Amino acid sequence: MCVSVYYGAHTLTCALMLLNTDLHGHNIGKKMSCQQFISNLDGLNNGKDFPKDLLKVLYNSIKNEKLEWAVEEEELRKSLSELVEEQCEGGSKRVARVTDSSNPFIAIPILLNAVTYKHGVLTRKSHAEMDGKRTPRGRRGWKKFYAVLKGMILYLQKDEYKPDADLSEVDLKNAVRIHHALATRATDYSKRANVLKLKTSDWRVFLLQAPSEEEMMSWIFRINLVAALFSAPAFPAAIGSMKKFCRPILPSSSTRHSQEEQLVSHERQLKQMGVELEEHRKNQPAVDPKSREWEEYRLKEHYLTYEKTRYETYISLLQAKIRAETDDLEKIETSMMGSLFMDGRECLLRKTQSSPSISQAHAGLNGRMAGCSAPGQRTEEGR
Repeated sequence: MCVSVYYGAHTLTCALMLLNTDLHGHNIGKKMSCQQFISNLDGLNNGKDFPKDLLKVLYNSIKNEKLEWAVEEEELRKSLSELVEEQCEGGSKRVARVTDSSNPFIAIPILLNAVTYKHGVLTRKSHAEMDGKRTPRGRRGWKKFYAVLKGMILYLQKDEYKPDADLSEVDLKNAVRIHHALATRATDYSKRANVLKLKTSDWRVFLLQAPSEEEMMSWIFRINLVAALFSAPAFPAAIGSMKKFCRPILPSSSTRHSQEEQLVSHERQLKQMGVELEEHRKNQPAVDPKSREWEEYRLKEHYLTYEKTRYETYISLLQAKIRAETDDLEKIETSMMGSLFMDGRECLLRKTQSSPSISQAHAGLNGRMAGCSAPGQRTEEGR
């Protein structure tokens, strides 16, 4: 009983934080209605519904007054962090930590000094919203942006990249967090060339067209590289008696692991996903596309298969970094890409516009640069 109560309280707490961000954050489109908020929580109170009157009161309370995140000063210095580049004595640069006090799950922090791993022109198409729901037709159009990969955030800016320029409200609305994300070549999209697919931790999907094949592969390399090195370990799965499948929440803060510890963490997660997938397939229900049981089974299998692919990619990146024995991003990229083949021919990379060295002053951040996902890798969207 205690576990069930805890699970329901945990679910409601997360829902309230997401509602707060939806109503008061930099979201795109219509804000969540009270009815939508109630519907999203159907069956999530240990298999039952939360009292509607309670949910209405909570919704109106948050709508009328934004929740403020109470964070201690010490916690601000140590957690909810991003990487920034600081100037040290002698002109050298080091990587350090800074924090923001906004919603740690969704809100985009404004960190002007974050390390820029890559920037260049990308044309974006929104393919799926949160949880993989297809983007409405009127919002699927292609739009050109100047993309800047800063820390664990991909900013899509209207204006050309300027290192010291302030971020506009529009820049923040278009920004995408890439923690626990996976970038792959969009092999299932043939209408345009040089398109990569970016799937985020909340299962939004974007198609991004680069000016050339080399740039497309470079973006895949650097996005996956940052996600593999700096994504904090996933939270333990919630425990409850519910049969309905729910994906776990993935933290957006930066990991405190060293490169070796991060590799071990990814390997542990990959093994766990493999075990869960094997057990899952042993309990396959009768194939009935209209049954809720079959839909739950299909969704969980898709999730476990995708997570295996993601962690396999992260592991290959970290292993490649260790073999490269260098922190120079340009050298690692050139070394890895030179050994890959696309469409039966070698992929020769030209130098990219930003190639920071990776040198850390903090022992826990030492040497975390890694490689690229294999070309032609496909992710199932299903919708």
